[in-house]
Amino acid sequence: MTAKVLVSRCLLGEPVRYDGQASGYWALLMAWQAEGRVVPLCPEVAGGLPTPRPPAEIDGGQGRAVLAGQARIIASTGEDVTASFLAGAEAALALVRAHDIRVAVLKANSPSCGNEQTYDGSFSGRRVTGEGVTAALLAQAGVKVFNEGQLEQVEALLERLEP
Repeated sequence: MTAKVLVSRCLLGEPVRYDGQASGYWALLMAWQAEGRVVPLCPEVAGGLPTPRPPAEIDGGQGRAVLAGQARIIASTGEDVTASFLAGAEAALALVRAHDIRVAVLKANSPSCGNEQTYDGSFSGRRVTGEGVTAALLAQAGVKVFNEGQLEQVEALLERLEP
């Protein structure tokens, strides 16, 4: 059986980022999509946010703190968009459960999808160690979360997961 992979839609060339752009094109992700392996999702759009939209950053912590109600996600306009980010994370978790997904490739540094770093909440471009909201929720559910710079690791893991 081919293992499914949850993939950020922006990494598949779809213009769903906050700035209305895509995040690039990765041949390996396209090959997986052609094989029927990819389950695409933009958590922010799934949570009800428009494209384009103001950039947002986590204020007062990282993704796990947002999940625990101890931090918020604030747009550059000052609007609290925490509820939309939480709804998007829940949509991702629902897809993971529906498709028995154990691996995700999400957009690096995003307040939703970052798996190693996010921006610090000051809109200054500074990054800090931590996870976005969706990445944190999926990791808590046992999903191995990677970013677009870690595709070789994903490929190796998929080879181990499949018979």
